[in-house]
Amino acid sequence: MLKLFNISKTFNPGTVTEKKALRGIDLQLEDGDFVTVIGGNGAGKSTLLNLIAGVHYTDTGSIFLDGMDLTGKPEYVRAKYLGRVFQDPMLGTAANMEIEENLAMAMRRGKRRTLAWGIQPAERKLYKEKLALLDLGLENRMTSKVGLLSGGQRQALTLLMATLQKPKLLLLDEHTAALDPKTAKKVLELTEEFVTRDNLTAFMVTHNMKDAIRYGNRLIMMNEGKVVYDVRGEEKKNLQVKDLLEKFSLVGGNAADNDRMLLN
Repeated sequence: MLKLFNISKTFNPGTVTEKKALRGIDLQLEDGDFVTVIGGNGAGKSTLLNLIAGVHYTDTGSIFLDGMDLTGKPEYVRAKYLGRVFQDPMLGTAANMEIEENLAMAMRRGKRRTLAWGIQPAERKLYKEKLALLDLGLENRMTSKVGLLSGGQRQALTLLMATLQKPKLLLLDEHTAALDPKTAKKVLELTEEFVTRDNLTAFMVTHNMKDAIRYGNRLIMMNEGKVVYDVRGEEKKNLQVKDLLEKFSLVGGNAADNDRMLLN
């Protein structure tokens, strides 16, 4: 369970470029929640995700995950409990290492390092089975360098790595934004499959209104650093893009300034 209390963040305070990114956010995610987060440019979506991940620290407020206070913990400590997939497919993997070596790193995340680094036969078998789930043929290329893969293949691999050890929270930061529509659809389907299969708690930032409606059991809309709309269950299932556009207008957002929201 993720609990956020009174989370605020201001960048460049006291300067002409001061930006109040988050304004007193209170939010709770239950175990198994798959939350999609929508909002215009500068709404605070990615900032909130980065605060949870430990990329930035809060100015005020507290962050708890399964009862653990993560508020002041650095990013590398939180990484033990979090799975993360970035917008850029190149960020989640080590390009100069083999596919199986990347998976081995993910499997050992948060564990004590020893001299026994070699990949054991049983471990290699597991990786092959997991890669087969992606349906991309990567199970037959386990010794290939990751840098040789396409962006979509790398993003699918990053998703697998992020969920290889069941994380307490899966963070997805517009993880299909850099992919072509066909590949994005594949990665989103895999995301839904992994989250459902392992009953993961997931927090997915997106600009795509259709995806925000289609995936997950809960939708949050942000505007000017605040959560302005929070819907779940049957009410969410019945939403349409026009409903979100109308809601966005009601809270003062200008969809015309957010081309990606309109186009999606």
